[in-house]
Amino acid sequence: MAIELTERFVQQYSQLPNTIKREVDKALIFLDADFRRPGLRSHPIEGAAGMFEAYVDRKYRMTFERRGDTFVMRNVDNHDECLRNP
Repeated sequence: MAIELTERFVQQYSQLPNTIKREVDKALIFLDADFRRPGLRSHPIEGAAGMFEAYVDRKYRMTFERRGDTFVMRNVDNHDECLRNP
């Protein structure tokens, strides 16, 4: 599947520590290869129709939506901030 990065995702990514950026990069590769990869723990976000959450690590998450054959990456941040505005 294709991956599209929103402007907000790029902005949030630019503010992350380098170690987390590397983890996000790996998570995006995994997402592209297999949406259901166990380490990502991808699942729908309650109360946000059509939105999904995936784990970057224990603290950080990324949110996205599926549009046809494309994952539109919307946000990446620590868990609470990321889900506050998916």
